[in-house]
Amino acid sequence: MTPDLRVGGLHARRLKLDTLVRLRWLAVAGQATAVAIVKFALEYRLPFLACIAVIGCAALVNVAIGLRWPASHRLGDGDGVAILAFDIVQLAALLYLTGGLQNPFAILFLAPVLISATTLSPQGTLLLGTLAVGCATGLAFGHRELPWGSGGPLHLPAVYVAGIWTAVVLGIAFTGLFAWRVAEEARQLADALAATELVLAREQHLSQLDGLAAAAAHELGTPLATITLVARELDRQAEPGSALAEDTRLLREQAERCRVILSKLTSLGDEDGGFLERMTIGHLIEELVDPQRAFDVTLDVTLDGAKPEPVLRRSPGLIYGLGNLLDNAVDFARSRVVVAAAWSDEEVSVTIRDDGPGFAPEILLRVGEPYVTSRGRGQADPGGEAGSGLGLGLFIAKTLIERSGGELAFANAPHGEGGAFARIVWRRTDFEAGATAQASATPSPLSEPEIATI
Repeated sequence: MTPDLRVGGLHARRLKLDTLVRLRWLAVAGQATAVAIVKFALEYRLPFLACIAVIGCAALVNVAIGLRWPASHRLGDGDGVAILAFDIVQLAALLYLTGGLQNPFAILFLAPVLISATTLSPQGTLLLGTLAVGCATGLAFGHRELPWGSGGPLHLPAVYVAGIWTAVVLGIAFTGLFAWRVAEEARQLADALAATELVLAREQHLSQLDGLAAAAAHELGTPLATITLVARELDRQAEPGSALAEDTRLLREQAERCRVILSKLTSLGDEDGGFLERMTIGHLIEELVDPQRAFDVTLDVTLDGAKPEPVLRRSPGLIYGLGNLLDNAVDFARSRVVVAAAWSDEEVSVTIRDDGPGFAPEILLRVGEPYVTSRGRGQADPGGEAGSGLGLGLFIAKTLIERSGGELAFANAPHGEGGAFARIVWRRTDFEAGATAQASATPSPLSEPEIATI
């Protein structure tokens, strides 16, 4: 069963309490400092005690939530929205006492919405944004005088106040949407990278199993040879037709069967550098195409390049990545898929093209990013619903291909021809690097004299 990678994303979305508490203490200190400067340094008239009381409420709430949960606690959506909503109301109360929207600190309405956009759900952010806009609207019509000097209160024009209100509202909307989008893309990228690492870990486990199998065959050779030798001695001593003779015969047959199995396991290590590990690009393409011939789609393969043909080392990651691209082409093709490989002395390229509807314009620029499901071609997948799956297949394929040194590009066919294609280009030295290193390495086959003597 495929794990739901979104679970980790939902947990990562939660706001860490320690971070929020530190930000709120910074806000309390900033508010208290600003009020003190206005009162004692500038000697402006303002309701100092009322302002300190409002700031003190924020400090008390900060102490309360610090005592309520440990610093490592991550707030749920409801608790986070409630605390940030209090911050908006507290800021509105402080602004009411100090000039409303005429106070330049009205821009701080953006802070709670910005925090929510990066850590909480879109619904919670929308609620906080609405609350902030409502408070700003109320302050535009009702507030106490802006603190000013002895020359009398300062009255700003109504059109200027309207401009401040518009700036606050647009700032809340733009920064909230922008911060949410950036944070969501970062979370999706982290989840998709985790999925990629999971795929690579599974491939690594498969490679390790080959080595363990060969090592087990080597270690079991000596005891198996001893068992066979004892079985032969028992067979010589047993009377023909007796029960002991039947048992020793069965024992020798099973030992012979074990010898054959161990020989196969040992050959996995001996075939490094052989035809199973090193393959030409033609063999690679044929291995990718062969499983797809069972589908009702014509598959054409073209190979174009001067001899010698590029040779690469078998790479599960590369085979998976190219196979995924071919799967997508077959899924969306109407009747035909073309797989073309070309090479020169400098580079190697593989192009996979289908005659389907092509990429939708809004999808084309984002193909290969995590959670971009299907090609947006306006049709259902042959095996399921349109847009089914997590949208990680092309992202993982792109990541694996790029790790092999290739550059992957997606595009639609020229207007009138129809279809889409994916093209991968490697430098030939990168493409053949694994096979070259493998061929030049000194072979170290496992010694198996014990098995040979069985």
